[in-house]
Amino acid sequence: MEFTHFDENGHAAMVDVTGKDVSERMAVAEGTITVSEECFRKISEGTIEKGDVLGCARIAGIMGAKKTSDLIPLCHILNLTKAAVDFEKDAEAHQIRAICTVRCKGRTGVEMEALTGVSVALLTIYDMCKAVDKSMEIGQIHLLHKEGGKSGIYDRGA
Repeated sequence: MEFTHFDENGHAAMVDVTGKDVSERMAVAEGTITVSEECFRKISEGTIEKGDVLGCARIAGIMGAKKTSDLIPLCHILNLTKAAVDFEKDAEAHQIRAICTVRCKGRTGVEMEALTGVSVALLTIYDMCKAVDKSMEIGQIHLLHKEGGKSGIYDRGA
């Protein structure tokens, strides 16, 4: 396998995507945060002192997806046409699942934007709840699905 982020001299380089066709790109990523029973209850009731945890985390995740190229070296700047973050709560496991969906028309994929959106959303939950629960655990961050480009469709479950 050849690494694409190195030039002929072995130096780091941004991949030149000029010759690639513009196509619709889409990616969905997810991750989880496990919290204490008390913390889960307070998030669900909306009684965390800092405010609406999931509302803030949603906005932060969208902002994170939009700022991916500022955070990940050699990542292309993309003109996103959609960035959304949703949450699913599992009361039994005291776990919140964040799902980030990102779309654009471009020459390179949006997987990093979806993964960054999920990561920032989960980190925001941690930040807003750390006064209640310092034992929170973030994990299971991964790409679920992607479409577009030369490699076509990827489905983690397939």
